Amino acid sequence: MGPVLRFRTGDGSLDARIGQKDRPIFVDLDGTLIKSDLLWETLFLTARQAPVRLLRLPGWLSSGKARLKAELARDVDFDPALLPYREEVLQALREAKADGRRIVLATGSNERLAHAVADHLGLFDAVMASCDDVNLTSSRKLERITADCGEDGFDYFGNSHEDICLLDAAADATVVAPDRAARRWQRRTGAELIEAGGNPARAALKAMRPHQWAKNVLVFVPVVLTHEFFNVSMLLSALVAFFAFSFAASAVYILNDLVDLTADRKHKTKRNRPFASGSLQIPHGLKLATGLFAGSLVLSLLLPWTFLGVLVAYLCATTAYSMFIKRMLLIDVLTLAGLYTTRIMAGVAATDVSVSFWLLAFSLFFFLSLALVKRYTELMDFGSGAERSKTGRGYVDADLETLAQAGMASGFASVMVLALYINSPEVLVHYNMPAMVWPLCPILLYIIVRIWVLARRGQMHDDPVVFILQDWRSQMMIAIGAIMFLLAAYA
Repeated sequence: MGPVLRFRTGDGSLDARIGQKDRPIFVDLDGTLIKSDLLWETLFLTARQAPVRLLRLPGWLSSGKARLKAELARDVDFDPALLPYREEVLQALREAKADGRRIVLATGSNERLAHAVADHLGLFDAVMASCDDVNLTSSRKLERITADCGEDGFDYFGNSHEDICLLDAAADATVVAPDRAARRWQRRTGAELIEAGGNPARAALKAMRPHQWAKNVLVFVPVVLTHEFFNVSMLLSALVAFFAFSFAASAVYILNDLVDLTADRKHKTKRNRPFASGSLQIPHGLKLATGLFAGSLVLSLLLPWTFLGVLVAYLCATTAYSMFIKRMLLIDVLTLAGLYTTRIMAGVAATDVSVSFWLLAFSLFFFLSLALVKRYTELMDFGSGAERSKTGRGYVDADLETLAQAGMASGFASVMVLALYINSPEVLVHYNMPAMVWPLCPILLYIIVRIWVLARRGQMHDDPVVFILQDWRSQMMIAIGAIMFLLAAYA
C-alpha cells in the first residue's frame, strides 16, 4: 500500500487529510516516478540508434541543459512502457486519483518524453516539463507550480537535492529513493519516505558480471601448453593478465548494458539486469566502469607492452561489437570468436611465449561454434516471430536451423584441427606419450555435441563458455582430458 498523504500545517504538525482533496499533487519523474533518469536514458538511446549525432554533444552542452535534453529527446525511438516505474509511487497516485485528486507530472525531463509517459500511464491531469529553452528544475519548477495552484498549496513527490525547495514549499511532501541531500532533509522534517529498496553494492557487483570472468582463464592456455606449471614468474604474469582482462571486460559489460537498455527490457531474463531494472543508476555505472578501466590499465603496465596492445585491440573490438557489430549478420559471431581467441593472444603476450598455428586455428573454429550457440539460444528465447527489431540482432526465427548447422560444423572442424595437431611432428617434441593425447578428440566431441543438444532443447545457458565451466559433466570431461594431457607430457 502506498504512503498516506497528510497535510502539514504551518507549525510543522500533521493534521491528517484536512483540505487534502483540494490540493493538487505534483510528481517528479526522474528518480521518483521511475527508477532511472531520462537524460541518461536518451543519451544511450542516441548512442545506439544514431551514434553520429553524439558528435554534436559539445555544441548542445554549450547551449544549456534544456537544449541538450531537447536534442537527445528529438529523434530517439522512445517507448515509455519499458521504463522501470516505482510501483509504490504508482499505487499512491492511483489511490489519490480514485479520491478525485488532481495529479500533475512536473519534471525536468523534456516535454516530448514527459507527455509520452503521461499518455502511457493515464494518471495525470496535466504535464509540466522542460522545453527547448527552459530547464524546469528546482526554483523554476517551484515558480511554475506556485503560479498554477496559487494559495491553495500543493503536495509533492521528489527525490533529489534539486527538489528540496519544492519539498519545503509543499503542504505535504513524500521523499522517494532520496539522494544524500534529500535524505538529510527527510530526516530533519520527518516527511513521508519511500525507500529505493535493493542493495546498490550487490547491484554493482551483478553489473560487473564476475561469473563471466571465467572466460578469461583462457590467458592461462599458453602456460598450460608450454608445460610451465611451476614457473612462478610466468604464472604471476598470467594472473595479472587475468585480472586486467577481467576488469576491462566488466567495464565493457557495463557500457554494453547501458547501450542495450531497450533491448534488455524486452528480454524475459535480461530485463532483471541492474540498469534495465533501475536497481543501479546510470551515473553510478559510469563511475564504476571508469574505475574498472583505470584498474585494468594499471595492471597492464606491470606486463610487457605487447599485452597492453592486445588489451587495447580487445577493447576496441568489443566496443565496436557492443555499438554496432552485434547487429550484423554473421559478422557478430565471427567477432565473438575472435574475442575469445584474443584472450589466448593476451596470455601469449603476457607470458612472452610463442604462438602456435594449431592453437589459433583450433580456437577460431571452437569458439565460433560457441558463439553460434550463444546467438542460437538468444534467438530461441524470443520464440516464433522473432524479428530483427525485437531481437536487436541480425537474425530472425527462420535462421535457427542455419545457425545450428553452422555451429555443429564449426565444432567438428575444431576437433579435426585437434586431430591433425595430435598427428603432427610438434606433438612428438612436446609429449613423451603422444597416444595419450588422442582421447581429447572424443572428449571434445562430447562437450560440443552435448552443448548443441541442450541448446536445441532450450536448456542452454545464454553463455556457453560459462556453462562449460559450471556444468559438472563438462567439468568431469575437462578433468579427464587434463589427466590424459599430463600423462602424455610426463609419463
